[in-house]
Amino acid sequence: MSENVTPKLVATRGKFARQSWLIERSPLLIGREADCDIILNEPKISRQHIRLTQTEDGRFQVEDLESLNGTWVNGVPLKGARLLEDGDELDLARMVTLVFVASEITEPLAPEEVQEAHRLRLDRNARRVFIGDREIVPPLSVPQYRLLELLFDANGGICTREDVVSTVWPDDASEGISEQAIDALVRRLRDRISEYAPDRQYIVTVRGHGFRLEQG
Repeated sequence: MSENVTPKLVATRGKFARQSWLIERSPLLIGREADCDIILNEPKISRQHIRLTQTEDGRFQVEDLESLNGTWVNGVPLKGARLLEDGDELDLARMVTLVFVASEITEPLAPEEVQEAHRLRLDRNARRVFIGDREIVPPLSVPQYRLLELLFDANGGICTREDVVSTVWPDDASEGISEQAIDALVRRLRDRISEYAPDRQYIVTVRGHGFRLEQG
């Protein structure tokens, strides 16, 4: 940890993006409950989700408090406690991402600093899709557009397969849509987007949960 720098948590994804909290006490409790030190009022966040504790040598460790929807550190499920390194990403319930910042070097970019050339935008009235200033042509099919709009509106949150079925095929939801049909649609949408951004993957499959859209 850098000297003279108070470590902090910076939210980079979810409805708390752009917010940051200095870690000035130990232990530090994070969750949905009003008594938490950092309150994340999000339904999928547990009342007491994680706890940060400073060790005797001045480092910090994070512990999952048996949260219902889980915690991931750099994409790895958190079981029990583990020491934090500068720049580690804490993903709470696949809804909120917090970056542990212990030096000025690893300060994450604010969302508005993400390269605009890669930002995905929707013109809802005309059902047009843009990546930066480039329009995806020919237009997406109706199912592809509905899926993309669903993911876009989730603002980085997870959309379950049930969400996809009810949004993309509302008239057929009761008849049952196969897993293969959902995966095929996701694959086709990825292929269309990759024509304009081959080095990025916007649609992420969260195994056992569903899909989410990553802009940053």
